[in-house]
Amino acid sequence: VQLQASGGGSVQARGSLRLSCAASGRPFSNRVMGWFRRAPGKEREFVAAITWSAGTPYYADSVKGRFTISRDNAENTVYLQMNSLKPEDTAVYYCAARPTSIVYFQPNQYGYWGQGTEVTVSS
Repeated sequence: VQLQASGGGSVQARGSLRLSCAASGRPFSNRVMGWFRRAPGKEREFVAAITWSAGTPYYADSVKGRFTISRDNAENTVYLQMNSLKPEDTAVYYCAARPTSIVYFQPNQYGYWGQGTEVTVSS
């Protein structure tokens, strides 16, 4: 499975961006897709995840109410709609996948990673 993330960019505070992560190869039917981010000087942290079969979303408290994760089964793509962006959302965002339907929030539970897309939010 290969993951290709896109959609990052620079935006002012309170702006919006939508990230996409396209999966190619032979994606497993039961999986969890997640978004993580790494801010400068910080460790990679969980942002959001979604179970592919049921579409159940999970969010970090820091983004709840502002970010929305969704998936398109036909396109094999997961999205992260980010609204009301804050400067503290500035980071490199990574999509990830794990081949079971159990959701974990730790990066080391995900075996497949995209290349990362940079998001910069200015005040």
